Amino acid sequence: MPHLTVTGAGTAVGMGVGVPGYAHPLLAPAEWAELARPGAPVHWAVLDVAGGPGDRPDPHCRRAARRLRRAGVRLLGHIGLAGGARPYEEVVADADRFLDWYQVDGYYMDSCPTERTDLPGVRRIAATLETLGDGEVHLVLGHGAHPYPGYAETADQLVTFSGPWDEYRWSQAAPWTADYPADKFVHLVHGVPRTHLEEALRVARWQGAGTVFMTDHRARPGHNDPFQALPGYWDEIVSRIGRGVSE
Repeated sequence: MPHLTVTGAGTAVGMGVGVPGYAHPLLAPAEWAELARPGAPVHWAVLDVAGGPGDRPDPHCRRAARRLRRAGVRLLGHIGLAGGARPYEEVVADADRFLDWYQVDGYYMDSCPTERTDLPGVRRIAATLETLGDGEVHLVLGHGAHPYPGYAETADQLVTFSGPWDEYRWSQAAPWTADYPADKFVHLVHGVPRTHLEEALRVARWQGAGTVFMTDHRARPGHNDPFQALPGYWDEIVSRIGRGVSE
């Protein structure tokens, strides 16, 4: 199983943070400001205006996007695939709007299917999105669980875990992931107590995840997504996996 080198005080060399989508910049100004903080080990952040790019450009999101670009942080547009049920044309139209309005660096394809039968459709979408824009397009498939192995050749990164700490701490990486480097995989974990943060990062290292998001917020019925707010121990995350993190 691939794992990240550990040096000194539990610092993970090569590990960084992927932010799956903070709340709107008006509702979460501190969160968006922290993404542009010098030295923060942010690999990428997802912009979700209104379940996608919205119907028109949002000036507040545009300002946040410009700030991240100046800080050198990769910005990804949030595109929902609805488990593979969304029409190809709708997905591409969302991607075009994200690029035109916010100059995104790539896309986070949420609710991405995991089955082999859906792979051709996802490959078609990914191949089209890679041709948009003038530069490199970073694609993240938001499965939330281990997909059929063929998806690994379709995008830059796969989210192979998204869920609560109580499940994550006992989880296992699929054997086929050992054939890929750690920068291929993303783990998103909520409900991680501060006292278990080091253990959670250790699980990520030994399962071969190079990009993570850990938060102490929990998923509760009727409440916002636990990933939309800044973790209470953000400074500790930055100190543990930051400073000189390579892409």
